[in-house]
Amino acid sequence: MVLVSNRSNLSLSDLEGDRLQFEVTAENEAETAWVATVLSPLLQAGDIVLLDGVLASGKTFFVRKLVEALGTEDEISSPTYAIANIYKCPSVDVLHVDAYRLENEKDFYNLGLELEVEGSICMIEWGSRIQEAFDDFLKISIKLNAKNIDERVFVMTSHGSRATVLLQSLKIRCQSV
Repeated sequence: MVLVSNRSNLSLSDLEGDRLQFEVTAENEAETAWVATVLSPLLQAGDIVLLDGVLASGKTFFVRKLVEALGTEDEISSPTYAIANIYKCPSVDVLHVDAYRLENEKDFYNLGLELEVEGSICMIEWGSRIQEAFDDFLKISIKLNAKNIDERVFVMTSHGSRATVLLQSLKIRCQSV
């Protein structure tokens, strides 16, 4: 595990209501993997993480590293064509959804994944497309740096009380490791 070398690349901001925003800059793939690894043990069944970013921003890579940190032996791949994959992990399964081809939350409901969402950690790429389907979720926007193709800025925003607790815990873990 590679630690994020410069702690000045972490910031936490209060937003309106029960929303917080936490930003982490990862300078390379190893640091991106570190962010996923630090988040993974904080997640529990019923948690929803929506990932957004342009094509090739690292959404699937982030999910892969998070699921690997949870101890899966499954092969992790983008669910672009299948729309959803489930990965078996020792403590809790992970539902990995690609919402790129979904128009809205109604399309998501039509997939019939409610039980999987409740009983697993739910990681949804292109999550903004269906975020109205959820009341409480952590949104992670992955931003690229045009001057450094390996760098990613993770802008994480809590929506709801569970996601706020999750984000506060992540901030503590990032600063203490």
